[in-house]
Amino acid sequence: MLQTYYTVKGYGEREIVIEKSRFICYINRAETEEEAVAFIQQIKKKHWDATHNCSAYLIGEHDQIQKANDDGEPSGTAGVPMLEVLKKKGVKDTVAVVTRYFGGIKLGAGGLVRAYSRAVSEGLNAAGIVERRLMRVMHVTIDYPWLGKVENELRSSVYTIKNIQYADRVTFDVLVPEDGQSSFGEWMTELTNGRADIQAGAMEYAERLLSSS
Repeated sequence: MLQTYYTVKGYGEREIVIEKSRFICYINRAETEEEAVAFIQQIKKKHWDATHNCSAYLIGEHDQIQKANDDGEPSGTAGVPMLEVLKKKGVKDTVAVVTRYFGGIKLGAGGLVRAYSRAVSEGLNAAGIVERRLMRVMHVTIDYPWLGKVENELRSSVYTIKNIQYADRVTFDVLVPEDGQSSFGEWMTELTNGRADIQAGAMEYAERLLSSS
């Protein structure tokens, strides 16, 4: 698993008009090729009357799956430029569809490349880009008298509380960098005078928004 990578926060859309042609970009996260294909088909169904529904997607930790489709535009003027924008932005597990309604003015090959590239860039801005960092979930279990102090300290720290479970005792599920487990455990032990039960849990990704429109 990658320690860190970038992807889109989720669904986003943006429309631009160039020489009377409408270019509507739809962006979404897709972690499998099946999800990407389903999203493309969804947009094609929505815009069945469009002149073109061009698409591109990158799937996998190492971009193992890369597809681009010009959907009737001159070869290499739509799908590939769209894919190149995704690559340049460094996003993974991302699918883009650009729907075009022809406005009557031909743009030429260079104009089409610029239009589809710009549409995807705008779509990414609309969706927002997140950094996903692999973290360890640390389970901190304490007695109720320590609840206020521990929660306040955690919320003002660099760590993220994923969840709080209230039972006979209180358990905090905290996201901690893999290389910071030891220091976190020492800090929590000192904070609670050794009264906390600290257990390392599973690894999972935490997301941080980098940009949005």
